[in-house]
Amino acid sequence: MKVELIRYTPDGEKLIAACAKLCYSKSGATDIEEGLSPEKTKAFLDRLVEMGHESPLEHVSFTFAVEGVSRTLTHQLVRHRLASYSQQSQRYVKVDDFQYIVPPAIRKNKKAYEIYQKHMEQSMAAYDQIVHILEEEYMEKSGKDEKQVEKVSIEDARYVFPNGTETKIVFTMNARSLMNFFRHRCCNRAQWEIRELAIQVLNQVQNIYPTLFHKQGPPCLQGPCPEGPMTCNKIKEVRAYFKNLEENGI
Repeated sequence: MKVELIRYTPDGEKLIAACAKLCYSKSGATDIEEGLSPEKTKAFLDRLVEMGHESPLEHVSFTFAVEGVSRTLTHQLVRHRLASYSQQSQRYVKVDDFQYIVPPAIRKNKKAYEIYQKHMEQSMAAYDQIVHILEEEYMEKSGKDEKQVEKVSIEDARYVFPNGTETKIVFTMNARSLMNFFRHRCCNRAQWEIRELAIQVLNQVQNIYPTLFHKQGPPCLQGPCPEGPMTCNKIKEVRAYFKNLEENGI
């Protein structure tokens, strides 16, 4: 998995502080921003997050480029609806170099891994065969050029691909949406792959804006576990892990 922060709002912490202070001031946002020192910005952000006044966080956004993840992950990721997504299309991009993600539990089990690999190889072979068959049919009947024929062939042949197929996606979230993402996906009960993505994203934004994302992660970092009987019962270990992540990174 490769996760890269490719764009973000500059001076984001100061911007959030200025926007929030505007709600309680007669001055304009630009005048307020000029009077915000790093110390004042930090103090105000700490109070803002503590109060739960989250709407000003939406003025700051982050864009990530993600590669080496499965369609299983992206199906979960796009459920976070307050975001923007651009994903590599299987409809327009012919798969020549088929890549797939192997879950750790399957990789560790020799028998399961052999079955998994065989299935993936069969899926790719089926894709190639279906593309070839459809291309011949469309070329004969439609009179379209090769590029058009390939497009209409691969858009149907892609149906044979499994959820483990590798994909690439770019997504943009504002700071408030990211915090919601972390609360759901950094939890031990989240699926392993999207949890790994969430942790890498969290690590990168903490490097950029440490005050804003202080103590962000699963909800048990700042209170009791909300999962009830479904809790992982590892609150001490989880808190220690995310404290180390914030202080030392991955």
